[in-house]
Amino acid sequence: MTPKLELHLHLEGAAPPKFIAALAKEKHIDIGGIFAPDGSYRFEGFAEFVKIYEAACTTLTRPEDYQRLTRAVLEEQAQNGVIYTEIFLSPDFCGNRDRGAWREYLQAIREEAAALEREAGITMKAIATCIRHFGPDKARQTALCAAETAGDFLVGFGIAGMETMGKLKDFKWSFDATREAGLKPTVHAGEWAGPSEVRDALRDLGAVRIGHGVRAIEDLALVDELAERGIVLECCPGSNVALGIYPSFGKHPIGQLYDRAVKVTVSTDDPPFFHTTMTYEFEMLAKTFGWDEKDFAEVNQTALKAAYCDEATRAKIAKLLEPAQ
Repeated sequence: MTPKLELHLHLEGAAPPKFIAALAKEKHIDIGGIFAPDGSYRFEGFAEFVKIYEAACTTLTRPEDYQRLTRAVLEEQAQNGVIYTEIFLSPDFCGNRDRGAWREYLQAIREEAAALEREAGITMKAIATCIRHFGPDKARQTALCAAETAGDFLVGFGIAGMETMGKLKDFKWSFDATREAGLKPTVHAGEWAGPSEVRDALRDLGAVRIGHGVRAIEDLALVDELAERGIVLECCPGSNVALGIYPSFGKHPIGQLYDRAVKVTVSTDDPPFFHTTMTYEFEMLAKTFGWDEKDFAEVNQTALKAAYCDEATRAKIAKLLEPAQ
């Protein structure tokens, strides 16, 4: 199986529906309405997806819940050949932005990630995210949580949520504060909003990685700028197709962006919601765009260079990517 690096994965969004359903049953929480008859998550469109996502998160109330979730997610990733992953965590869900509680959640996640690294050989790093539709004031609280816990495990800071709400410049304080603490920035942009949102992410928040970013294709001058500056796009084709941004893999712009020398990586975003895995993403890219081992090796090297880990970890992952002799 081809080894894979994934830079754009939301921990709660990667929760298997069976895991959430079992947790809800344990805690006598009624969220049955979020599941389809076959047990999968049920939603139509992005707004309902956000509601279902946040409803699922109501079952995750203790550090131990996140510890179990981390194991479930990393085991699934390892089965799909993922050897390195950066996972988005939000203090909004992990302790309601209380800094003491956030530390407990983060420690539980970190301990389980270390156990899975020993058992399954998958390395995890974390990126704290604020939630755009919760507003800039709550984002500041989230940023303070992140800044206080920056280190070799928590390596980045990002923003997720509803891209059509508010302006990215309103979150500048949070990105400046976390950057000063040593956290590197990534910004969800150019998924639901157009190329101007990608420009705002670069100008207002100093993004060097863009979550999604694919609608940059609508502005070829911006595409050229991304290529020239080496800005990395965390592309999630299966997610974009599932949410109806593009009607099919064949219409997804990742192939065009790659051909125009933009640095692209491949991720699953919220895989059980979108019925995808990293194996499926790679298979569809090969089938749709004719990508071969050389292309996937290039995508892996892009992800490796763009990863926010320390250099010792990068060297370790680089060795795992070397072809077998």
